[in-house]
Amino acid sequence: MAKGYWIASIDVRDPEGYKAYVAAAKPAFEAHGAKFLARGGAVDALEGKARSRNVIIEFDSLETARACYASDDYQKAKAIRQSVADGDIVIVEGYDG
Repeated sequence: MAKGYWIASIDVRDPEGYKAYVAAAKPAFEAHGAKFLARGGAVDALEGKARSRNVIIEFDSLETARACYASDDYQKAKAIRQSVADGDIVIVEGYDG
């Protein structure tokens, strides 16, 4: 079974408020076995517009990645994130070749 990944590109408007999002999202990530592969760090914008914070999170499956996003815990955290940051989040299926 292919893994599932969240790929998030974020511009944080309120760094202190973003800390509240991170704390609120933690239970959802723990409950769904999230593994952070990239979390912030240096960015080289090679093409297009890059955001300041980029995150890649691995899950055991596409279904688990979707369930984490849909969970009550994450939906509460999402409301905080949307009030303090702008960004894009996509869920992609890993290559199982």
